[in-house]
Amino acid sequence: MKVTIIGSGYVGLVTGACLAEQGNNVFCLDLDPKKIDILNSGGVPIYEPGLKEMIERNRAAGRLQFSTDIAASVEHGDIQFIAVGTPPDEDGSADLQYVVAAARNIGRYATTPKVIVDKSTVPVGTADKVSAAIKEELEKRGQPEDLCSVVSNPEFLKEGAAVEDFMRPDRIVIGTESTPAGLRAKEQMRKLYAPFNRHHERTYYMDVKSAELTKYAANAMLATRISFMNELANLADLVGADIEAVRQGIGSDSRIGYGFLYSGTGYGGSCFPKDVSALSKTAKEHGRDLKILDAVEAVNELQKYILVEKIEKRFGKDLSNMKFALWGLAFKPNTDDMREAPSRVIIQELVKRGASVVAHDPVAMPEAQHCLDLDFKGNPEGLKKVSMVESPMAALDGCDALVIVTEWKAFRSPDFDQVMQKLKRPIVFDGRNLYEPSAMQELGVEYYGIGRHN
Repeated sequence: MKVTIIGSGYVGLVTGACLAEQGNNVFCLDLDPKKIDILNSGGVPIYEPGLKEMIERNRAAGRLQFSTDIAASVEHGDIQFIAVGTPPDEDGSADLQYVVAAARNIGRYATTPKVIVDKSTVPVGTADKVSAAIKEELEKRGQPEDLCSVVSNPEFLKEGAAVEDFMRPDRIVIGTESTPAGLRAKEQMRKLYAPFNRHHERTYYMDVKSAELTKYAANAMLATRISFMNELANLADLVGADIEAVRQGIGSDSRIGYGFLYSGTGYGGSCFPKDVSALSKTAKEHGRDLKILDAVEAVNELQKYILVEKIEKRFGKDLSNMKFALWGLAFKPNTDDMREAPSRVIIQELVKRGASVVAHDPVAMPEAQHCLDLDFKGNPEGLKKVSMVESPMAALDGCDALVIVTEWKAFRSPDFDQVMQKLKRPIVFDGRNLYEPSAMQELGVEYYGIGRHN
């Protein structure tokens, strides 16, 4: 099938590459010429395991192309995926300007029937706005208003495992209209996703608004579990309990399960913060407060400061002339995504208290440097106190303590003899509970986890 992907960011690239892998002819559009130049020269502007190799393979086979040509992109695909960014607006709502702009471009150039697929995470009612924008442009050119049918097909990709998630999905959600055009669009989507349903049916068909809400509901539920466990971990610190034992005790209940029950420094990235905020904003627009989600947001923001509080409790509020090694910058492992990353808050707070920071991340350091340049804009002296090095051990030299923020596999089993030799004092603040407190005690490490009791 001939498919166009509008937007060559995280969702668009993964979607385009994976659909090409199934034999489809995919045209990826992006209006950023720098990004397209990177892709056409063999690079990939984001880090995602397995994605670069898949793109190379399908470009070589002629099934995947990248361009800034809007007219060509509309002409190419019978199915047009809108996978552009929906950044949070100042009030927390999703900014739909790029989605609507993409829809208008389709309306300006479409001359044959098109299925328009909202792949971007968008609030309930966005499909109506997309449909209205397309119809307005079609009418200007005297084209039939039912030339295009809008479908909601939200993505459920975990950063760091997105290719695997797309190729072996838990579920595929497709929302369509009950009109004749909508039924035709449903059949097109059934054909497109047929290879992913060979062993068993994974697709859930529903109305458009239900599909739009399903995406937000899923992310809100997962975010709630994380904030819930972080609150329990903070309580465990106060009462002397071990949150890891609690996690195992409640996770063994089949009604609860183990997923997303790990305590830490809070969630970040492109999905949970934005989607929880946008869902809460949508509810407020309809006169309803989602009190649980408002609490989830509040807990998560406070949790980003929890390691700083532990450091302050150990060393005092004035951290002048102190140096901290920081392992992990990305909001989670196997990605270079720094959006809403807890590391950004931790670094700023340590510097604010007079400390300097030496950081290492296996993948995210270039993106982290860009973000820190923005975070410290107007504070060049503060930025000078932050440096990055190419190995975890190099970050430790002469530091007063090690702070772990991201649970990269490379950090799970370090040479603790070397760690203790390089640090001024064997002190570890573990924001991801990578290590057992009892094992650290045996090694002579002064260890501070999240809700872990020695």
